[in-house]
Amino acid sequence: MTQSPREPETLAEGTLISHLLELRTRLLRAVIAVAIAFIPLAYFANDLFTLVAHPLIERLPEGTSIIATSVVSPFMTPLKLALVSALFVVMPYVLYQIWAFVAPGLYRHEKRFAMPLFLTSVMLFYVGVAFAYYIVFPLMFSFLTATAPEGVRMMTDMASYLDFTLLLFFAFGIAFEMPIATVLLVSTGLVKVETLRKNRGYVLLGIFVVAAFLTPPDAISQSFMAAPMYVLYELGILLAVFLRRRRTADAADEAPTTSGD
Repeated sequence: MTQSPREPETLAEGTLISHLLELRTRLLRAVIAVAIAFIPLAYFANDLFTLVAHPLIERLPEGTSIIATSVVSPFMTPLKLALVSALFVVMPYVLYQIWAFVAPGLYRHEKRFAMPLFLTSVMLFYVGVAFAYYIVFPLMFSFLTATAPEGVRMMTDMASYLDFTLLLFFAFGIAFEMPIATVLLVSTGLVKVETLRKNRGYVLLGIFVVAAFLTPPDAISQSFMAAPMYVLYELGILLAVFLRRRRTADAADEAPTTSGD
């Protein structure tokens, strides 16, 4: 029985459509999860903004406060924060939907390698955000409020403050992904572990340059960002070495053994 020339094309078309349908389902589930989390957070949007603004409010000079320069800011800014917070809360579920879509196309050893990286990357992102809020913000705002020239009253716009803090949350969350980036670079063969070890000095310099852009120009704030980033870089090297040895051992176990007569 001969196969029609159009049959492979039809099968490929059907596979593509099924993948697109599954992608739509996964995205729809993620959107619904964000919407469900947004509803209660929207009700407490003002309290949520007060919580996020607390590190600055505590350090503003007496008699000053955060202000709204737009008519709609008192309503829209907390609502925007509620939406971003909803995405932040359900981010593990959103990433799981992405994982569930990609996972069927991975080999078994790739799944075993990717799942721990996925869980670790989510955890490190949250740790980076918490580090920014509890450690960096108090130092940063203490410095910034103390540097205002005489006769200048610091009264920050609430929308500008939210954009600034969200940017820093994202920056620190990404910065704390350093071990994951290091492991991926080594695993894909783009960089060798020996090269990472040899160039520690350049990496440390680069980390301090990045920290200088993301924090106020004082040594304390820069060190508070640069120190954990460098520690995470070293942790990434250790993880890369461990995973390389693990994969070598697995490959040796799976290799066929030959026995002589």
